[in-house]
Formats: sequence, structure tokens, C-alpha cells
Amino acid sequence: MLEGLHVKNLIIIDEAEVSFGEGLNILTGETGAGKSVIIGSINLALGAKAGKNLVRAGKDSGFVELVFSVNEDTKKKLENLDIIPEDGLVVITRKFTAERSVSKINGETVTLSKVREAASLLLDIHGQTENQTLLLPKNHLEILDRYCKEEVKPLKSRLKELVCEYREKENELLEYSADEASLSRELDFLKYECSKIKKAKLVKGEEEELDKKVRKYAASSKIVNLVEEARKNLSDSDGADDSIGNIVRAMSRLSDVDEGAEELLNQISEIESLLNDFERSLSDYADENVFDEADFMQSEARLDKIRGIFAKHGGSYESTLSFLDISLKQIEKLEHSSEYKEKLSTEVEKLKKLILAECDKLTEVRKKAALKLGKRVKQALIDLNFLQVDFGLEFDKTRDFTAKGNDEVVFKISANPGEPMRSISEIASGGELSRIMLAIKSVMADTDEIPTLIFDEVDTGISGRTAQMVAEKMALLSGKRQLIAITHLAQIAAMADNHYLIEKKADETHTATDIRRLDENEEVAELARILGGVAITENVINSAKEMKNLATETKIGLKQG
Repeated sequence: MLEGLHVKNLIIIDEAEVSFGEGLNILTGETGAGKSVIIGSINLALGAKAGKNLVRAGKDSGFVELVFSVNEDTKKKLENLDIIPEDGLVVITRKFTAERSVSKINGETVTLSKVREAASLLLDIHGQTENQTLLLPKNHLEILDRYCKEEVKPLKSRLKELVCEYREKENELLEYSADEASLSRELDFLKYECSKIKKAKLVKGEEEELDKKVRKYAASSKIVNLVEEARKNLSDSDGADDSIGNIVRAMSRLSDVDEGAEELLNQISEIESLLNDFERSLSDYADENVFDEADFMQSEARLDKIRGIFAKHGGSYESTLSFLDISLKQIEKLEHSSEYKEKLSTEVEKLKKLILAECDKLTEVRKKAALKLGKRVKQALIDLNFLQVDFGLEFDKTRDFTAKGNDEVVFKISANPGEPMRSISEIASGGELSRIMLAIKSVMADTDEIPTLIFDEVDTGISGRTAQMVAEKMALLSGKRQLIAITHLAQIAAMADNHYLIEKKADETHTATDIRRLDENEEVAELARILGGVAITENVINSAKEMKNLATETKIGLKQG
């Protein structure tokens, strides 16, 4: 669940820090106090687009931090994303300036896409814009598949493989359906390229050896000069060999006089022997490095040829051989294009039949799940004060199949007795959309296994008994998940397990938003403000106390029930 939020230098917030608790967390405040900024800051931390004017005026940067505690199931899912919780906690931060932003998870810099992946496992934010997703039938199939994900997952995985293979075969068939002239040109080109490679008789490592050889030939004049310089220094009258010889003779005479000098004689004699060996090796090296113009020209031409072939086919011996292998297979196909085209056509048709069969299996599973989902959502809608409501899912077939099958699903509802079932987009008002989405969320809570749900003004367009029933539904849902909700309704606020007040404080030079948790007396005062508006009388305060007490009793009853 979401343990804490820390915001600094964001729009009208200097610095705010709040710890959330289990159950139903309610955020209230005057219009314009900054409730949307609080929810917006959570969205920012989780990868939402950061505008240029987010940083508070006069500040260089803004900062948002979210702290989540995770259970073992969520921990395993995060680890699959290479995110390792520390002491059961995941800390997501985002620092931003007017030019750029940096996101981190547990101190490690990550991409926004990585943050969004992690966020999908940690919480679900439901705002007014999400209500509009219900108006798009393409989203209805996604909701259904989430509801029965364990049943459809293997079918969709198999279908994805088949569709992928089908598209590859289909594209290949289209290639062989090209005009004869283009096929002939392709065949001629491949034959020409393969012929050049075969004639070249490429040998692994030959390019490297020729490169060394050519570079050595290119430096041959310098090699000759240096060898001659060494020889000259050895053969001069005062060269090394003469000097060593003179030393040997002197040490020989010395050893005749003093036996103790014999070791020195042995050492210099060994040096003389090594020098003689060096002279012979130098002579051999000089013979080996005689410049051969014909060999140089031949080697350079061969190297240019090899490199020319490599340059056209990936730049290496391995890539060239790979091209040759693929091309020879393609030549074989092109030379027998009619037979291969017929074979491909048969395979495509076979795959199509398999895909349609898998689509039918998927449809069958979905329809069974749709009946269960429809019944559960209907009951949830009744709990939210829809009268004789009816709810169901209507199936149709798409013109073509995809990796998701060929089903088209539309949510249908009749909100009043005697009315026919119609698409949600045709009949639902703003308040009805909010309740329908809440009903779906409550049904999906067990399936999605998302620990935290955030509702931004779910109470739009409702009041009275309907508001009370929405409040009870949220309280019931908060027994399974952590809920964080912004509301303007006293009925919902009264159900809070943890109540937070968002306030805007201003003087002549400064305006800032703050958030703080309310104690029991402050909760009653805030309920009175919501109920009474400007005039908070004793009767309003008593009504607020009664509402809070009734809400507490209701929550106890919901838990026991």
C-alpha cells in the first residue's frame, strides 16, 4: 500500500508530507485548495508528463516521493521487473526542473516506462478522465479479459504465436505474388552476389592476415633503413661487436693473472655469444623482409576484394556467409516459386483455420466469464442505488482477427425499468458513469490484486441516498484494498478511516497548500463545514457528530456482514 507522500516545490506547494493508513483515506478541502495538485503529484511520480510550469515560482526544481510497502506476491512481480524492494519497501522519486526530470526507484535511476510498469502493480488511479474510457467499446474487452485473465491467458498466448506465424507467412506469400519481372530481377541479383562470394573463396581470418602483411609492406622502407642502421652500428670499427671482443680479450688476460676474474670472463663471453646470435637473427630478419612488389600488389588487391564483399554484406566474414546461406535458400525458392507459392498458400489457410478455432475457444471462455461479470456488476450497481437496473455484455465479431481474437464486446445497461438495454455511451450521465466505474472497480478489485486504489472525485453528480450507498460501497471495498479518495460529500467523508484536510494558506506575498491528518474532533468540524457551508451552527455540528457515529456503526456492520 501507499505509506507516504512527500512533495516539495510543486506549483502551490512549498513542502508537504503525509502518511497514509490502511482502509479508506479521505481527502477534503475547499474548492481551489489544491486537492488536484496532491493527486497530480502522485501521477507525476508515477510517470505522468511533466509540464514546464510545475516548479514553484522562485525555485529551481521540484520533488515528489512515494513510499510503498509491498506483500510477497507484489514483491515477486516487482522482482520480475528487476526491482528489488528493500525491507519490504519501494521508494519512487521524481525530481524535475523546467527542462528535464529524473526518476528513481530505490535510489536507482530508471526510465519513465519502467516507473509506469512498477506503478501498474502498486496502485490504480481513477480520475474523471477514466470515466470516459467506459464510453469506448474497445476498452470493454480489456476489462473482461482482466476479469478472467487466468482462463484467457494461455489461449491468448497460443493465439499470439499463431497470428504472428500467420502474418509472417502471409507477408511472404505477398512477396511471391509480385510480378514476374521483379521476381526475375531479385533472382538475378542474388545469383550474381552469391557467385561473387563463391568465386572469392573466402577463408576465415584471411582479411586480418592480409591486413598485417600489407601494412608491413607499406612500412618496408622504414624496416630496411632501421635494420641497416643496426647492422652498421654492429660492424663499425667502434661497434658493439668490436667493443665486446676487446672486453673478452682483456678479461681473458685478467683471469690468467687472477682466477677470481674467471666468472667475469664467463659473463662477457656469454654476452659475446648472444651478440653473435643476434647478428645472425638480424640477418635472417632482413632476408625475410625484402620488399616484393609483385606480392605486395597481389596482397593489396586481394584485401580490397575481400573488404569490398564484406562491406556489402554486414562487414564481416560471418555476416557474409550468413547472407550467402540465406540467399541460396531464397534462390531455391525463387527458382521453384510456383511450387513454393502453392505451399505457402496452403500453410496460410491452415494457420487461418487454426486461428479461427482458437478464437472460438477464446470467445466461449469470454462469454462464460461475461455472464458472471454481468451479474456481479449488476449487483454492485444495485448496491449503488440504481433501481431496477440491468447490465450485460453483448458480443459481436470483428472483420478480422488479431492476437486478441475476433471478439467485440460492448457493455449494455438499462438504468430504468422498462427501458431496453443500450450501450453505456448512449445513456449514461456523468454521475451514472462514476457509479458504473465504481461498481466495476469493486468487482475487479479481487481480480486485479492492486493493493491501492485512488479515486479523484468519484462523487460527481450524486447526492442524498445515492451518496450514502456510494460511501458504503467504498467502505466495503476498503476492507480489501487501501483506498484514497477526494470527495466533496459528507456521506463519503464520514466513512473515513483516515481523514486528511487540504488547506490553502495565503498572505499578501505568499500562497501555499498544506495537507494534514485530522483528529476525531477535527473530523467532525470538517464534516460540519461540508454540511453547513458558511454558517456552521450547533445543529450542523450535532448533525456532523451523528453522521460520523452512524458511519462508524455502518462500517462495523459491513465488516461483520
